[in-house]
Amino acid sequence: MSKVLVVDDSLTDRKVISSYLQELGLTVFDADSAEDAMNKIDLHQPNLIVLDVVMGGKSGFEMCRQLKADKITQTIPIILCSSKSSEADKMWGDVVGADAYVAKPVDRNELVNKVQQLIAK
Repeated sequence: MSKVLVVDDSLTDRKVISSYLQELGLTVFDADSAEDAMNKIDLHQPNLIVLDVVMGGKSGFEMCRQLKADKITQTIPIILCSSKSSEADKMWGDVVGADAYVAKPVDRNELVNKVQQLIAK
C-alpha cells in the first residue's frame, strides 16, 4: 500500500486532502510544517508528498528544492499545492523540481488523477 505525506499548516486543508487520498486506499500521514515533515519522511518513507507552498518557516518551494537535491529523497514525487496559482508560481514549482502543481481550493478529481499518475510511475 502506498504512503502519502500531506504537509500543510492549515488543519482544514490537511483534513480535506487526506480524506481524498484515504478514499483511494492510501495510507496518509500529515505534518503541519516543513520541520515536522522532515521527521515524518525519515520515519514513514512516503511514496508521494503533497506539499503546501505557503507555510510558516520553510516554504514548500524551499522544502521541495531540498528534497529533490537529496539522493535519499530525490525520487519521491512531490505535488505542490497552493492558493498561489499564477503561471509564475507554477514555473517556480518546475524550477524547484515539483512533479505536479495543484491550485487551492483543491479539486478532488484533479488531485486524485495526479496522485494516481505519480504513484503508478
